Amino acid sequence: MAKLYFYYSAMNAGKTTTLLQSAHNYRERGMRVALLTPRLDHRAGTGVVASRIGLQAEATAFERDTDLQKLIERDIAQHGKLGCVLVDEAQFLSKAQVWQLSEVVDELRIPVLCYGLRTDFRGELFEGSQYLLAWADEMQEIKTICHSGKKATMTVRVDENGFAVQDGPQVEIGGNDRYVSVSRAEFKKITRGEGRIDPMQAPLPLPV
Repeated sequence: MAKLYFYYSAMNAGKTTTLLQSAHNYRERGMRVALLTPRLDHRAGTGVVASRIGLQAEATAFERDTDLQKLIERDIAQHGKLGCVLVDEAQFLSKAQVWQLSEVVDELRIPVLCYGLRTDFRGELFEGSQYLLAWADEMQEIKTICHSGKKATMTVRVDENGFAVQDGPQVEIGGNDRYVSVSRAEFKKITRGEGRIDPMQAPLPLPV
């Protein structure tokens, strides 16, 4: 039975690597997949899903107002049956797009696997994550570890000196130089101005 899945984590937990492995697994079994990525995240180029360890694949870039159900229906009409839809950076989905992906599952009977952040640098839910948490059939946390040794659940946006940035737009594309994954306790300390963090102290995945 097709389901809507949400795989969430803090930054640098290996979400995109997991997505690309899932796509490979489907293709290895002779099934065609559709990879979707928001156009606003063009760090590796528009329409490219790329992981930190060097794996990458071409994807269809979408805008915030793209109807994802219609996009998938056109893809099927042009290229044939789909085994799965995979969505990178799913936190940037709109409420309407999460609903459209649920229609892909319920009406088209195609599994949809979404990978994204749960919260932003202020500890607040992204719109896409909010509705995936509300409507997904299954959710799974991809774990990573804070520099303190605890599980990282929050993401901090830092300046060039390693101090937390607490103002600014919710969406600001960046990598290890701008974002660090930390535990809730560290998030509280850093956002209170009680310390700084080296943005290059990238966290490590936790064992499953």
